[in-house]
Amino acid sequence: MPKKIIRVILLAFLIMFATKGGAPALEKKSSLALTHYIMALLYDDSGELSLAVKEYEEALKFDSENPLVHLNLAVTLIRKNEVHRAREELGYASKLSPEAIEPHAVLALLNLTEGKLDLAAQEYELTLKNASNLNPKNIDIYKSLGALYLRQDNIKKAEDTYRTISELAPQDPEVHFYLGIIYSELKNSVLLEKELKKAISLNPDYAEALNFLGYVYVENNKNLREAENLIRRALKIDPDNGAYLDSLGWLYYKRGRIKEAREILVRASSLVLDAVIFDHLGDVFLKMKDFSSARLNWQESLKLNPEQENVEKKIRALKNK
Repeated sequence: MPKKIIRVILLAFLIMFATKGGAPALEKKSSLALTHYIMALLYDDSGELSLAVKEYEEALKFDSENPLVHLNLAVTLIRKNEVHRAREELGYASKLSPEAIEPHAVLALLNLTEGKLDLAAQEYELTLKNASNLNPKNIDIYKSLGALYLRQDNIKKAEDTYRTISELAPQDPEVHFYLGIIYSELKNSVLLEKELKKAISLNPDYAEALNFLGYVYVENNKNLREAENLIRRALKIDPDNGAYLDSLGWLYYKRGRIKEAREILVRASSLVLDAVIFDHLGDVFLKMKDFSSARLNWQESLKLNPEQENVEKKIRALKNK
């Protein structure tokens, strides 16, 4: 059996036992359905998967509209590597119990292992939505949903989700940090600064928030003294963080301290391969009139992220020079 399928099985069982609510219990009105269902579980437990499948199918003859039987049958079929049939059973389970968590969770994992990332994301979203309906005060569920929306670049839904979390947990610094990321994407500098400051006030050692706010100040050429203080606080917590070093190096560049900027940015580039760092290094070398090094760093930046029109313009301008 392929290792990917084995991982799905394990995760599927974890979800089934970890989640509460969702698929309703087997109808007790049908003693025959219940008998076959119990036999199927026993065969499943002993690894006799073909016999388990037969018993689940017998149970469905007497209770065809029970999503729990379809769900368990699907998981057993996955264990037998009969993925197509498993998908059909999961489809039945989700239609019969639209509010259930488990069918969507198993489908998400199944799609993920098969590389169907868009479909996996759709099922994962449904899983989290159903979970939030069952447990509307569980902020971890909302955080997962908000993170999913951010990965999908669905900024509006991400904002709505994190706003919901901030109402449930107003003292959670992580929520305000991610709202800061969202307002950065929305180009709302006022709310961006407000949320990052809130995150830092709730957790003064929140290195990511310290660096983010410092970098925002540097990019906007404002509060540069405060920006340096924020970035240095972040570096005190995590001195070998390439992103934080990049922020400090970029600050020095903005202040005209070019040699110090080069030294710090070179160190940053040795710690993490990041397109922004090499772009910054290119600007530093251009300022030093080392055109060859400037071009090499901009080219390296483009290798890491080819969709940088501004970097391409810099290289073209340098050629014209």
